[in-house]
Amino acid sequence: MTWTLDTPSARAALEIASEYADTALLNHSVRSYAFGARYAADHGLDHDEELFYVAALLHDLGLTVPFDSHTLPFEEAGGHVARVLTAGLGWPAERRARAEEVIVLHMRDDVSAAEDVESHLLQVGTSADVSGLRVAEFDPFFTARLLGAHPRAGFGPVFTALVEDQARRKPDCAAAAYVAGGAATRIAANPLDA
Repeated sequence: MTWTLDTPSARAALEIASEYADTALLNHSVRSYAFGARYAADHGLDHDEELFYVAALLHDLGLTVPFDSHTLPFEEAGGHVARVLTAGLGWPAERRARAEEVIVLHMRDDVSAAEDVESHLLQVGTSADVSGLRVAEFDPFFTARLLGAHPRAGFGPVFTALVEDQARRKPDCAAAAYVAGGAATRIAANPLDA
């Protein structure tokens, strides 16, 4: 069972994510992809696998010091990182915009698979990994193998601190609403950390 995609764009996204994200954030990105991809397979959702993988690997880079914007929400900053990387990879403008959109929408209200399958998959994957939403729907063997290959590495407290910092500095961003809605409690109760 592999948790990576082997295309030039996927390898570049993993390389960049590995350079800029610490272990906790990098493993979260890989697990988010894996949960979303497994959900797609289990529910027969046809999607652009490469687009989804690249977006998943880059979705939280706006939380890292080099890419943290003092004005933009982290998901918008991360979307711009994806646009720049994929431009360098030769993606056409429309596909670059889709990578950005998928990353931005993962912090918005629920997006259905019918509306935007890749954004839906990133929401499913990140929600499973951050707060344990729908984790019980995944095969326990799959989840155990994923956590063995990409351990949590203290992700819950690390992520809580990152989004709380975003909320303090950018009170009108989606992270602020997420924190105000009880994110810390949900993250702390994630069954993946039990």
